[in-house]
Amino acid sequence: MHEFTPTVGVASTHPTDMPQDHAALPVWNAENWFYEDWPVGQRIRSLRRTIAEGDSHLFNTLVVDIHPYVQDQMFAVRDGMFGRRLVAGAFVFSAGLGLVATNCVNAFSYGYDKLRFIKPVFIGDTIYTIRTNMGKTPRYKELGLIRASYQVFKGEGELVLYCEHLQTVKYKNPADFVGKTEK
Repeated sequence: MHEFTPTVGVASTHPTDMPQDHAALPVWNAENWFYEDWPVGQRIRSLRRTIAEGDSHLFNTLVVDIHPYVQDQMFAVRDGMFGRRLVAGAFVFSAGLGLVATNCVNAFSYGYDKLRFIKPVFIGDTIYTIRTNMGKTPRYKELGLIRASYQVFKGEGELVLYCEHLQTVKYKNPADFVGKTEK
């Protein structure tokens, strides 16, 4: 059996509640980078995702969003300003960020700034996301603060959503930040 070296930034979490040979395998789509590893200026683009009727309806059901623009076909066609139903902005936000989200075991969401729903998204639209690593600041004794922008586009490049995500991330070497943190 051939052993593969994990991709940079990927490591197993070594859970104790499964067979040891399974726990030793690298976790797919998980990362273990630290504050020091995070490259300011890096840009990535996601794969595309078409938002289907079922996706939109399931999201609306889960969050109890019954606004006529997202749930009432007759209203949307007859009385709505777009002539068809919208995809809920909260779903565009969730799906758009999910397309480029990292599953870093050392990073924790701190919040979002500047969230704007710029253009409507409709059932059947295809979206993709570009994430730009904007900056980082030493913040706490064990964690730094990073900021990334997310631009969600539909079709062939029409910007529909913008926001900035703040995350706290563990330092690889906390001693390097003594006296440099805000708190």
